[in-house]
Amino acid sequence: MQEISELPREDLLKLLEIYAKNWAAHDGCWFLAAEEKYGLETAMMLDAASWQRFAPIEADRIKTAFGIPDHGGLPALEQALNLRMYSLANRQEVLWTGKSVLELRMIECRAQHARRRKGLRDFPCKQVSAIGFPGFARAIDPAIETACLACPPDPVGEGYCKWRFTKKE
Repeated sequence: MQEISELPREDLLKLLEIYAKNWAAHDGCWFLAAEEKYGLETAMMLDAASWQRFAPIEADRIKTAFGIPDHGGLPALEQALNLRMYSLANRQEVLWTGKSVLELRMIECRAQHARRRKGLRDFPCKQVSAIGFPGFARAIDPAIETACLACPPDPVGEGYCKWRFTKKE
């Protein structure tokens, strides 16, 4: 049996995708269990508290592992957003929409797909994402400001959510 460190690149990439999907599935299973036991409002509160802690940890680990500088601004955030586990579990795009404006668009969201398959309403993730995305961005550079353009329960049009990042001068 091969050790993970001995796997060829193609298998390592496949394993990364599996890990990302497993991470997203575990997050969803945890949330559904909390929702079933305590109701949506309490589950949302617990989820928000979890993301408040996790987002900066994830950002700091990415910065350290990939040598992303502190206070690296929007270019550093662009790099970090594309290295998040979330980027492997969902289809997203990170793009510049102005000289100093970066946007994240979630094109496909595994959590929303899973809820729809189970006959559940869309997860109203704006409340939680409004903690997670800014927390991640501020951990990359404290001067980055985050604005929600669309996120359930808002009507989102194409895709699922859209976030705008700018840097205070």
